[in-house]
Amino acid sequence: MIARIWHGWTTPENADRYEQLLREEIFPSIAAMGVDGYRGIQLLRRSPANAGEVEFVTLMRFDSWDAVKAFGGEDYAAAHVPAAAREVLARFDQRSQHYELLADLTP
Repeated sequence: MIARIWHGWTTPENADRYEQLLREEIFPSIAAMGVDGYRGIQLLRRSPANAGEVEFVTLMRFDSWDAVKAFGGEDYAAAHVPAAAREVLARFDQRSQHYELLADLTP
């Protein structure tokens, strides 16, 4: 299993709008791609005290490197950030990080 991790930051004023965009448009469009070996996505949100920004982390799961490449293309680490997301994000990772998932103790 391969985990693809990406970070984006927005203002507190745009945070709910960005979360809604992810849930209602971006995540469904990823699922609709029908990539064989795509196993879902998780969304994390954090508002550090006095930071003035809200951090979002997405964690996607794939069965294999081939599935990651089917999703991301030749430059599979490049971040896929739609124009609507760029409008509300203050900054974001240009490249995603990939890790091999060695253990999952989820019941």
